[in-house]
Amino acid sequence: MDLPDFGIPPQLARRMTMAEQHEYLRTKLSRRRALVTAGAVAGGLLTGCAGHSPSSPATTPSSSSPSPTAAVHGSAVSPFGRHLAFGADPRTQMRISWQVPLAVKKPYVRVGLKPEDLSRKIEAELRDLHTPGQTGVRLALDQYYLHAALDGLRPGTTYYYGVGHDGFDPADASRRSTISSFRTAPASPGKFVFTAFGDQGVGTAAAANDNLLLRQKPAFHLHAGDICYADGNGQGLTSDGYDPGFWDLFLKQNEEVARSVPWMVTTGNHDMEAWYSPDGYGGQLARWSLPDSGFDPRSAPGVYSFVYGNVGVVALDANDVSYEIQANFGHTGGKQTKWLEKKLAELRAAEGIDFVVVYFHHCAYSTSSHASDGGVRAEWLPLFERHQVDLVINGHNHVYERTDAIRGGEVGRTVPVGGATDPTRDGIVYVTAGGGGRDLYGFPAGVKESYEGRVHDHESVETFQWTKSKQPRKETVEWSRVRYRGFSLLSVEAESGARPRLTVSALAQSGERVDHFEVRRGA
Repeated sequence: MDLPDFGIPPQLARRMTMAEQHEYLRTKLSRRRALVTAGAVAGGLLTGCAGHSPSSPATTPSSSSPSPTAAVHGSAVSPFGRHLAFGADPRTQMRISWQVPLAVKKPYVRVGLKPEDLSRKIEAELRDLHTPGQTGVRLALDQYYLHAALDGLRPGTTYYYGVGHDGFDPADASRRSTISSFRTAPASPGKFVFTAFGDQGVGTAAAANDNLLLRQKPAFHLHAGDICYADGNGQGLTSDGYDPGFWDLFLKQNEEVARSVPWMVTTGNHDMEAWYSPDGYGGQLARWSLPDSGFDPRSAPGVYSFVYGNVGVVALDANDVSYEIQANFGHTGGKQTKWLEKKLAELRAAEGIDFVVVYFHHCAYSTSSHASDGGVRAEWLPLFERHQVDLVINGHNHVYERTDAIRGGEVGRTVPVGGATDPTRDGIVYVTAGGGGRDLYGFPAGVKESYEGRVHDHESVETFQWTKSKQPRKETVEWSRVRYRGFSLLSVEAESGARPRLTVSALAQSGERVDHFEVRRGA
């Protein structure tokens, strides 16, 4: 009798290597069980497919999977998209995450102090993510993300690791090229660099920024939201255009840097993916393992804090307070702001922490296309000032823009290129670092760029802020000090000691510096 054609479903084929496709087809043609499996795959019955809808939970943690794709031998399934993140204590904890194109058996991480001796083996958790199809737009898609928690590490130590599963052992000689490394935070403060940007996406400019980032040799990277742009509209609605396959491309693109540099993300408006519960954040929960800082990650996975050296870092979900895009407005019921107030007080009182840096997506102060968000200003700026936050980093506007020191909504101190400021006296500098790789924005008509080597000061700029009624309200501002319309990233050097300081630099994609200033407390 004639057998039906059980080819590779397009939604799988476009995420598989030629070797994986070959093994997939070979297995199904050689075994009766595989033919039954292929029928299930063709019917869309991969792990996690059944019983899901846009309003139901999309992730199902498990240590192994009963997926019918288990018929494909593990040797033909190659991990990709490795990315690191700190645990709650960067001195002793690291989280390793990666992706596989098909579900695998017994995933794990090998880790050790030498690349040739990965003797410690840690079981990984599988989180499968199902995206329902949309008629005339996309097919249903299943993605498989793996996570391993490394605890009890030594501070200030370089570790080597490889990711694997049944049939794919990174310790094998043929797999040695897949081994990477990371370094834990030091036991005591010293000098280090971290980088930051938002609004990266996938493409030539995004990859070039990754290359620039690696040259800075950062201890970690802060991604201020709008990570991948799988959701092209960014309104947090099921009517948004959405292609989850962009995440595969993004994680492959960024693996070169994120496999060795902890990639600390928070949530932008384009990261509200309404097909996943809760609140469109199920995709975030599947793809990332971030520090547990006492805030429920299912409520807002992009809300956490950590301490590295003499710097306390706080990540926030500005979708919760944004007046501009209100799909998730108020979704934590005020819990995030209460957590923020408590966390800032803890960090400011903690011994050994000289600086507090806060980052989130929507701009507190910007004159570019999205301008400033009145909800961010109303909800969080009083807390920033009360606890004397030293630096605030945003994305959202695809430019680099930097304010003077702002206190009480006004310029507390002018901070020109190369200047210095003291947050205890002058106020807070707000940086928009949205030149991570997506199409660039501009500035208001008649307002010139102004950056290092090309300064054009404006006494005032006509712009606006978003109100709670979702309407823009015009305002004339004097705090817009540096403006650069180009792909860029922020590089921050932190120093401890008798005279601690943050040296903040903005680098164009060429590596040329377009801004720099210093933050010194009690200077």
